[in-house]
Amino acid sequence: MRLDKYLKVSRIIKRRTIANEACDAGRVLVNDKVAKASQDVKVGDTVEVHFGEKTVRVRITAILDTTKKESATDMYEYV
Repeated sequence: MRLDKYLKVSRIIKRRTIANEACDAGRVLVNDKVAKASQDVKVGDTVEVHFGEKTVRVRITAILDTTKKESATDMYEYV
């Protein structure tokens, strides 16, 4: 699955366009490397997103095409 879509479906970032912009600005790392929005992610990858002063670091545990808001947090675990 594309990185920008994963960020949106897992609700780490609310909108796919915002996820695209964050990737283009170099604020998203996958396995400690700057990632493009089109990069494929898989289970076990570590994703780090910089939101200004705050940084969120998660490990992907599942990849789903769609999910409900309540179960979106099952797609990752905080590292």
